[in-house]
Amino acid sequence: MVTRTPARAAWWRTALGVVFTALMLFPVYWMVNVSFTRDGDVRADPPHLFPVDGTFEGYRAVFREQLPYLGTSLLIGLGTVALTVALAAPAGYALAKLRPVGGGVLSFLLLIAQMIPGIIMAMGFYAIYLRLGWLNSAAGLVLADSTIAVPFGVLIFTAFMSGIPDEVLQAAVVDGAGRWRTFRSVVLPLSRGSIATVSLFAFLWAWSDFLFASTLDAGGASRPITLGIYRYIGNNNQQWNAIMATAVLASIPATVLLIVAQRYIAAGVTAGAVKD
Repeated sequence: MVTRTPARAAWWRTALGVVFTALMLFPVYWMVNVSFTRDGDVRADPPHLFPVDGTFEGYRAVFREQLPYLGTSLLIGLGTVALTVALAAPAGYALAKLRPVGGGVLSFLLLIAQMIPGIIMAMGFYAIYLRLGWLNSAAGLVLADSTIAVPFGVLIFTAFMSGIPDEVLQAAVVDGAGRWRTFRSVVLPLSRGSIATVSLFAFLWAWSDFLFASTLDAGGASRPITLGIYRYIGNNNQQWNAIMATAVLASIPATVLLIVAQRYIAAGVTAGAVKD
């Protein structure tokens, strides 16, 4: 009788995982490939799997023309993170530990708020910003992007802070700390994992936003990178290598942030508040 070892029995699972991973990463590879391909070779039949007679013209165009857009996107992303955490963390603490009247209804409304179509919110913001003179401004995009991230952040903070033992907070009160001092000195340090999670998603939402940007800042001097890509798209001509080069460079901050924040998110999920 032949006994199959676990390693031999699971080889096909590994092979299947490699195949699926390759399929999911192929668009990323193709983006990098086209970024080095000359415009005349993009529509070659059959297509070139490797950049034949590769060129850096796309990247030169990006560094020459797109850096201001990347800077604006970075500013909007960091501003959205700061505003989201500043609003969502205290709100989550209040719902989780102070338990105000109607807290359950408020949590339900926050959940419903995430179901509102973005185009409806964008048109509402447009009408408001038009009267206030906030169109074509980075601050306006920070506020608009935060409306998507804050409800999500409040729910995440509420779920995490509910797991902090009440004894920890009571010990801080016994030592003379008020509610604000308890939140700032005890709750926030214990919530590093949730802060990293909320900050990550808030930054990614703001970094990849196109709907609010095209509606509220389409004609501004400081536009985000999602609109900067449109510089290379025309009615009769598309600079595909420049478009893909811009996409490659725009993916770097988000990729680095995912790699750096992953360990903090995992630590916050596995360690828990008591061990911290």
